[in-house]
Amino acid sequence: MLGFCRSLAWTAAALAPFAFGAAVAQAQANYPDRPVKIIVPIGPGGSYDLVGRHLADALSKRTGQAFFVENKPGAGTVVGTQVAAQSEPDGYTLLVGGLSNMAFNPALYSKLPYDPLRDFVPVALVYKFGYVMVGRRDMPQTKLQDIVAAAKANPGSITVATAGVGTGQQLVAAAFMKAAGVKLLEVPYKGSPPAFTDLLAGRIDLFFDSIAAGLPYVQSGQARGIAVLSSRRSPVAPDVPTMSEVGVPGLDVDSWLGIFAPAKTPPEIIAKLRADIRASLPDLRERFEKSGGEAWDLPNDRLDAFVVSEYENWTKLIREAGIKLD
Repeated sequence: MLGFCRSLAWTAAALAPFAFGAAVAQAQANYPDRPVKIIVPIGPGGSYDLVGRHLADALSKRTGQAFFVENKPGAGTVVGTQVAAQSEPDGYTLLVGGLSNMAFNPALYSKLPYDPLRDFVPVALVYKFGYVMVGRRDMPQTKLQDIVAAAKANPGSITVATAGVGTGQQLVAAAFMKAAGVKLLEVPYKGSPPAFTDLLAGRIDLFFDSIAAGLPYVQSGQARGIAVLSSRRSPVAPDVPTMSEVGVPGLDVDSWLGIFAPAKTPPEIIAKLRADIRASLPDLRERFEKSGGEAWDLPNDRLDAFVVSEYENWTKLIREAGIKLD
């Protein structure tokens, strides 16, 4: 009798891993079967929040399960991204990731509490927007070639506003200066609004900001649209040339955003998320365009290489420019 009981116990122990594995496989097949949290590593408002909330709404409708946004701001995008990195890799905690937390931060912070390449897997990149160089209305140099020539003849004679250390606006200006081989005099501001105030008042020569932010001033005649930094002209600003068209080739800068999952998230769940997000993009296209950006569907086989490339390129540029946040 004792031997029979031992045999039953051994059989149960031997079968337990298979039962557990079957349960895990079933849970993955039914994903999602409970609410999914999307961490937005900034406060409400802005492009990260926009992408998170639009995707949460679209995925909730598509899957019949609740996807919801949880804003976790702090230290730029560091706090929320760290929380996501330390979450269970089960598909029920996702992250809105973009240039700031996936490409800028590793070079801006000497002790970053997460590694974008080690701690995350890109699920889908869904949104991007371009930058535009805006000049004050009465600036004597009206074309990019003239601005570059004046900056080379007298380094530091042309001023450029930045929206704070480590911001996209500052780093895009740094990318321009490197590509054009010029030195502009940086004037720091606390955000874009005060920078635009001084640009419109003629106290600052140049400012780099998103097309959505800069274009209204260009369209109203309060400022000049010098050039966009994308590889092609923006459909919402077709009269503004690209940098390559007017003398600074090779400068192709777009800000991008998408969904990332903690590393080791099961590939079946990643595949399910990718399929649901891709199917949702047509319904989001108009919403994204109204925000000044565009829907983006980067193929799955290019995701990893693209994120690695952005990480490496921006890390190199930021370190060469000597920009630090700690």
